[in-house]
Amino acid sequence: MTDVTYRPLDTPKPVADDVWIVDSGPHWLAGMPLPVRMTVLRLSNGGLVLHSPTRFTPDLKQALEALGAVAHLVAPNTAHWSYMVDWQKRYPSVASWAAPGLSRRPAVSASGLRIDHDLAGGAPQAWRDEIECIVVRGTGLTEVALFHRPSRTLVLTDLVVNVEPEKLPFPLAIGARLVGSTAPNGRAPIYARLAMRTGGDEAASAARRLVALKPDRVIFAHGKWFESNGGQRLREALSWLTR
Repeated sequence: MTDVTYRPLDTPKPVADDVWIVDSGPHWLAGMPLPVRMTVLRLSNGGLVLHSPTRFTPDLKQALEALGAVAHLVAPNTAHWSYMVDWQKRYPSVASWAAPGLSRRPAVSASGLRIDHDLAGGAPQAWRDEIECIVVRGTGLTEVALFHRPSRTLVLTDLVVNVEPEKLPFPLAIGARLVGSTAPNGRAPIYARLAMRTGGDEAASAARRLVALKPDRVIFAHGKWFESNGGQRLREALSWLTR
């Protein structure tokens, strides 16, 4: 079977100062395997922000604790939250943050996920000097992007999807091409674009704000992230929403 993931899995990989990614998966969506990724940001006080937590393993927990104290768990959009329940069980006193609207989803209530705060008001005080939060609101899909100012790293979830077709099983590769989410010029799949476009001027303005940040790199949950020339590649990837 084709390996859709980016090995090594479930281990922090350095990206920039105080920024790591954790590749995991496959994550199964409607019977289809996808690579999935968590981003770890370390604050100046040593605390770690786990953005879109992936599956929990004891070895990963140990590796993260060697980098700093896990201080914040973030469910950054209304589709990325299911793995966070396991992390809450291991870190019951750590603050959990979520995209606006996530707490109203019936599946979230049934899962036992605890949401301490939502990010509707932007970055919390504990991050504000280091991480900017930009909310992109759609219908059925809302995402909170994090911009790590010290490293100029933008962290997304599904606003960009850039899967490599050669890593996917044949039917999934065809489907990814059809929805416009294949490397090297991937973008959000068409159903996500439709959901975000319902956000109108507010969503478009938020997307333009992301582009204006001109990040050095852009990390997202699925596929080959933008390791360089992040600002230009982001401009192209979000052109469907910024026009």
